[in-house]
Amino acid sequence: MTQYSPPAPGNQESGASVAEFGYKQAMKRGTGRFASFAVAFAFVSIATGIFTTYGSVLNTSGPAGIWTWPIVIIGQLAVAFIFGSLAARIPVTGYSYQWMSRLANPVLGWIIGWVSFSFLAVVVVAVDYTIASTVMPVLLGYEGTALNAWVITGVVIMCQALLVGLSTKWTERVNNFAVTAELIGMIALVLLLLIVGFIAKEVNFANLFSTGAIPSEGYLSMGTLTSAGPWMLGFLLGAFTIVGFESAANLAEETKDPARVVPRAMWQAVLASGVLGFLFLVAVTLLAGDPVELAKSGTPVADVISRSLGPVVGTALLVLVVIAIFACGMVILMTGVRLVWAMSRDQRFPGWQGLHKVSPRFGTPLNATVFMFVIGELILAVFSTRTDALFGLFAAATLLPAIIYTGTVIMYVVKRKSLPPSKGFDLGRWEIPVIVVALIWLAFELLLFRDASFVEPWVYVLIMLAIGAVYFAYLLFTKGTKGLVMPDMHSIDAELTADAAGAAKGRRTEGTHRR
Repeated sequence: MTQYSPPAPGNQESGASVAEFGYKQAMKRGTGRFASFAVAFAFVSIATGIFTTYGSVLNTSGPAGIWTWPIVIIGQLAVAFIFGSLAARIPVTGYSYQWMSRLANPVLGWIIGWVSFSFLAVVVVAVDYTIASTVMPVLLGYEGTALNAWVITGVVIMCQALLVGLSTKWTERVNNFAVTAELIGMIALVLLLLIVGFIAKEVNFANLFSTGAIPSEGYLSMGTLTSAGPWMLGFLLGAFTIVGFESAANLAEETKDPARVVPRAMWQAVLASGVLGFLFLVAVTLLAGDPVELAKSGTPVADVISRSLGPVVGTALLVLVVIAIFACGMVILMTGVRLVWAMSRDQRFPGWQGLHKVSPRFGTPLNATVFMFVIGELILAVFSTRTDALFGLFAAATLLPAIIYTGTVIMYVVKRKSLPPSKGFDLGRWEIPVIVVALIWLAFELLLFRDASFVEPWVYVLIMLAIGAVYFAYLLFTKGTKGLVMPDMHSIDAELTADAAGAAKGRRTEGTHRR
């Protein structure tokens, strides 16, 4: 991969102008390098993903399932490089929606944008529901029920929406603090677990290769047409966790020097999450004791830490997980808000007339924030009535990004010869190997979702696509295909000319009144 040198002094920051894409600068560019990385890292949130799905891996794949994690990291890192190459060429809010619309065609762009919205709307609920259903009951010692989980999740989403809607600066400050705490906390936990484990002689290397209660015979099989093999199901640990790194690209118009900063933030977030997450998984698995018994727990990670390091450290971990999950949900909500705003700016989202506006007081897409909050509460109300609400939410939140990544990577492959010049990051001679790795990984990942347990996520996808199809038909009927053409430099020139003409007319009128 090639990282371009900084532009010459006096030149505009690379990729910092949205005029060439037909837009005016609507929000302040205040997001720096660490804040961009923090957005991508917080969305991934290894503390959230591992705490939530480790127990599921123990039950479906056994402790040996953690060895699927490095494969996921390699695959997602290849996807992040491709996304970075696109973000360096079209550093505009809306990420895959913008890239697909401008490089392929607006129809496919709208479809990928709608799928992205469907993903972000459900994943914010999935993440926040974890706080209410699995973390808070253990932390505060009360019995979790569907009712109190629903109420607490609703309050958490509301708090996140208030931050996102009222201040981008404070949203980033809260997220920067949370990411810093997560990085320091996870590193400290890994070191403490390994040191204490070796001193107490509780380390069991056999756990790393144990299948637990899963029969070893047929463990590595690919499964059947309607079910994935035990080894394959282990990939869900990484597939659910290592997603959302592209969120940094959805704040491109608010990022300083986005064509260089955003690509770096994405692949660094994947790499940092991958290395630190795997070390944490190894440490927890080494100290898991009896993995069959541990698999019966609703909070296996907390149990291992409490047993090995004591209840105080176990409680501290739960507090850290709450902070990480809150930041993760907040960043997801902010990413969804930016996507809704970007599609509404192009008049391609239901209710765009109000959703494309930026609050003059707060400098945020306040209306879009309220909209995402309401949608999140509706999804919560639907899913929380089910006994397996958490699995349904997680499954949908794992399937949808796989579809988005696959569609975007295929588009890149088809259009790579005609891509516009990069403004800050390029794959160079590594392009073909990266593409091959990404395609193999995504094809394999999609095979996971043939398992019968993913029927409900597929139903959610089909329902959201049906809703989107109705609105898209309305768009075509009212605007036609010509109305879906993406804005460009000519659009902004025409708008600026009209503004100048209006100002001149105002001055002439004012002069006439004076005379």
